[in-house]
Amino acid sequence: MSSTSLRPLLTVGLTGGIACGKSTVDAMVGEMGAHVIDADAIVHGLLAPGGAAVAPVAAAFGSGVAGADGGIDRKALGAIVFADAAARARLETIVHPLVGEEIAARIESLRRAPGGPIAIVDAALLVETGIDRHFDRLIVVACSEKTQLRRLVTDRGMAENEALRRIRAQASSEEKAARAHYRIDNDGGFEETRAQVEVVYRSLLGDFEAERSAGRLDRVRAWT
Repeated sequence: MSSTSLRPLLTVGLTGGIACGKSTVDAMVGEMGAHVIDADAIVHGLLAPGGAAVAPVAAAFGSGVAGADGGIDRKALGAIVFADAAARARLETIVHPLVGEEIAARIESLRRAPGGPIAIVDAALLVETGIDRHFDRLIVVACSEKTQLRRLVTDRGMAENEALRRIRAQASSEEKAARAHYRIDNDGGFEETRAQVEVVYRSLLGDFEAERSAGRLDRVRAWT
């Protein structure tokens, strides 16, 4: 299949703050037929033994972030970058281009194979990095800071001060939602969230048809 005959896809960014429930929404849209690309899973692979980010991250942050298995100790790295905005920016400079390359490769692979028309990329920092502008649509999964804090402390066993630091290192749900085409509020229960996801997914299918008819899905975007 040539580059001019790649099949059209509606590319959708999905973002939200820590513990807002992006993974829950990923599972739901996957069941509905979307292709889901998890940027966090890509990062885990890059920082795992043999991953492309291991050497540059170790060089930038020192032996304290080196894992015993030959990868990066993500807990040690997280303790550094969530406490220091400059360190976080340094990490993003290393990791984001590599993640972008992998997303681009996966999108191209989807365009060359049969399947559904919606590709969703789940990434926490789409709005903060400005990468959201590369997508046809943006979904934000939102909840209150109180809910985020409860989930991190109760469900993940995180200390409250560390949980707050991680929450406030990212843009707020309201800041993210201001850039979004669709918002899913995830303060409630599973069925309430699923009902919203079903409405959004039906709208995305309509968006795909409208964008395809207008010829706006023919070009392949850069993903970095």
